[in-house]
Amino acid sequence: QVHLVESGGGLVQPGGSLRLSCAASGSIASIGIMGWYRQALGKQRELVARITTGGDTNYADSVKGRFTISRDNAKNTAFLQMNTLRSEDTAVYYCTALISVTASWRSSNYWGQGTQVTVSS
Repeated sequence: QVHLVESGGGLVQPGGSLRLSCAASGSIASIGIMGWYRQALGKQRELVARITTGGDTNYADSVKGRFTISRDNAKNTAFLQMNTLRSEDTAVYYCTALISVTASWRSSNYWGQGTQVTVSS
């Protein structure tokens, strides 16, 4: 079984920074694209950032220049560095990854449990 475990969420004041981590574990053969989504109350889940195995990245316009996604392939871990946080960044942040499982060698998208990020003074 494959699991994505997130950490690093919390409450920060506007202008502050926070770094999220997402560690994949289980019967993993390989991991492809990894990404971060977020969902605020009453809003649709939106893509925040994603990164390929080779390090190519994409960002939502609302976070570009403030957020940075990275990954450590050896540790099966993705990160999201969030700087200059705004109140509108408040949301539940979810990690996702395309993972091939060793037992079946079948690729599927997996999701973390979500971690709350609250930006407030």
